[in-house]
Amino acid sequence: MQNPLQITFHGIDHSEAVETRVREKVAKLEQFFDRITGCRVAIESNHKNSSNLHHKGDSVLVRIDVTVPGQELVVKRESDEHEDVYAALKGAFQAMERQVKEYAERARGDVKARANG
Repeated sequence: MQNPLQITFHGIDHSEAVETRVREKVAKLEQFFDRITGCRVAIESNHKNSSNLHHKGDSVLVRIDVTVPGQELVVKRESDEHEDVYAALKGAFQAMERQVKEYAERARGDVKARANG
């Protein structure tokens, strides 16, 4: 990745465990497409008084912005009251994985078309 990964926490306490999980998920995205140029992940509470990431019942919003050549891929995922931050991350990264795979397929198709054209 050309630009360093950015992970931000809004309205909730920073968590090394959550940050580690995000880094693992981003590394997996890079396995699907190695030309990702940047990635920003924001994790925020939708409740002003909530600082506990692991407390079920508090809504968590995860936003992932992945920059690839010529495009920005964006996913927003809000947990429901029965999920914790890890479930919200899993859902958001699954959606982003689909977008990255689709982009990679299109990019490979463009390269093949130019080579054959």
